[in-house]
Amino acid sequence: MSRKTIAKISGFVICLAVAGGGFLACSHASSTEKPVPDSQEYQKPKNIGRLQNKDITESSGIAASYCQKGVYWTHNDSGDGPFIFAFDASGKDLGAWRVAGARNTDWEDIAAGKDASGKCFLYLAEIGNNKLERTEAGVYRVPEPTAVPGASGAGPAETQPSSLLRFRYPDKPHNAESLLVNPQTGELYVLTKRIDGPASIFRLQPDFNAKEPAVAEKIGEIAVPSVPNGLLTGASIAPDGRRVIICDYSAGYELALPPGDTNFDDIWKQKPAVVDLGDRKQGESVTYTADGRSLMVTSEGKGAAIFEIDRR
Repeated sequence: MSRKTIAKISGFVICLAVAGGGFLACSHASSTEKPVPDSQEYQKPKNIGRLQNKDITESSGIAASYCQKGVYWTHNDSGDGPFIFAFDASGKDLGAWRVAGARNTDWEDIAAGKDASGKCFLYLAEIGNNKLERTEAGVYRVPEPTAVPGASGAGPAETQPSSLLRFRYPDKPHNAESLLVNPQTGELYVLTKRIDGPASIFRLQPDFNAKEPAVAEKIGEIAVPSVPNGLLTGASIAPDGRRVIICDYSAGYELALPPGDTNFDDIWKQKPAVVDLGDRKQGESVTYTADGRSLMVTSEGKGAAIFEIDRR
C-alpha cells in the first residue's frame, strides 16, 4: 500500500487519500481482534533477522529463489524506481538491480518461477491502483540475476531485459497487492484488495509481450476470517502447487488442496486456516521457502524484521 493511503485498521476506518489532501473514499467496519491462529501445521514465528540494505524502505513483496539456495527477493512500494533487492534469511544484503525496460508506478508483489528448461525468473506485480484510475495493470518478468554479497556497495546493476504482460480486468479497475505464479503450470493469479467484501480471484495465462493487453479471467472470490475479509496484501503458492498462503495486515491464511485432488483451482474452494505471521509493522509480503517447509515474511519500514514460520 502506498504511503498516500491512510489505513487505520484499529478503529476501524480506512480512507484512500487523493492529491491535494482530500479523500476518495472512506469505509467503516466493526473493530475486531487479531484472528486467532487455528492452523495445526505451523510452529510459532521466529524473528531471524532484519533487512540490512538501507535502500529497502517499503518491502512490499517477497519471493524465494528456486535457483539460488537461501536467496530471497524484495522490492519497494510506489515512489521508488524499478529496483529489486536480494538478501539472505538473516537480511544480509546480496545486491540490488534496476529492472531493464521496466517502470515502478505501484509495484505491490513479487513472485519467483522456473521454466521447463530450468531457467529462473522473477515476476513484478504492477497492480497497485489505490485511486482506481488506471484501466490497465501489468506484470514484468525478468531473468533472475545472480546474487552477490555486498554488491549494492557499487550501486545497482542492471538486469537482462524484462518482458511485460499487460492486462485489464473484465469488469472494472481493481486495486490489488497479491500476485501468485503456479510453479506447475506458469499461470498467474491476482487477488484484489477490498475493504467492503471478499477479494476477487483473477487468472492470467503467461502471454508476455503480446501486442494487445490480455483480459484477466475472474474465477471466483475469497474471504478470509478477518475484518475486512478481503483486504489482502500478499500471497504465494507452495513449490509443490498444493498450498497457497495469503496475508493481510493481521495474519496469514493457508489453503490446501484435498488429498488426491489435482485441479489447482479447487484450492480456492477450501476453508482458510489462520497462521500467525509474527509481529509485523505493516505486513504486505509472504512467501514459501524454496523447499516448502517454512514461510518467510517481511514488513514495510527501514530495517524491517524478517520472520520465519516453520511447518511442524
